[in-house]
Amino acid sequence: MMDESSSSSSPSSSHGVELPGFRFHPTEEELLDFYLRRMLAGNKLHGDIIGFLNIYKHHPTELPGLARINGEREWYFFVPRDRKHGRPNRTTENGFWKATGSDKKILTSSDPRKALGVKKTLVFYEGRAPRGRKTDWVMNEYRMPDACTLPQEIVLCKVYRKATSLKVLEQRAAMEEEMMAYISPTPSSEYSMSFSDFEDVKFSGGGQGWSCTTALNMDWNQDTLWPLDTTFMPLC
Repeated sequence: MMDESSSSSSPSSSHGVELPGFRFHPTEEELLDFYLRRMLAGNKLHGDIIGFLNIYKHHPTELPGLARINGEREWYFFVPRDRKHGRPNRTTENGFWKATGSDKKILTSSDPRKALGVKKTLVFYEGRAPRGRKTDWVMNEYRMPDACTLPQEIVLCKVYRKATSLKVLEQRAAMEEEMMAYISPTPSSEYSMSFSDFEDVKFSGGGQGWSCTTALNMDWNQDTLWPLDTTFMPLC
């Protein structure tokens, strides 16, 4: 039975020794041919650098804290292949992982004709399928080739957050400022008026309408009298 609760510990914590400067950045060939293949074959990996976790029970923001290696930009997990009605089920409580593009064969560096495995790229969407809000969380799912005789119920997943360009960040900030200005407009500081600015208000009229004649004192660089003739339509 795989223990997911132990996946949050670092590989050196069990020995009480930290390794300054240690970085875990394997190539795709190493992920497939060394880590995933050995794990599927039942060969225990020294150090247990990659832990087991059903990532579909978690929001992507929780995953960095659940990885064995708390990387700065990418995190790795052995993930059970959950299926629903014969198809892979990648739905979470808060959203879903959506495949983008076609699967890519990973070839060996020594023999370009030999496929080590397959990589599928997925993007996390918040909300419910088919609609949802696209996020910048990305996952590369690595699996053995279909012709491989090893068990296929486990895949190796690399989760990372896509870098956002400065231009996109500036566009987001501008849009947020426009939205705030639309929702909470601020009154103009150049001119404001209250009913106390009206003097000598006189109403006259009959059935065709009402006429209002007044003098408005407004402080606009200097006191000026502004005549205002306005006709008000009767309410009933």
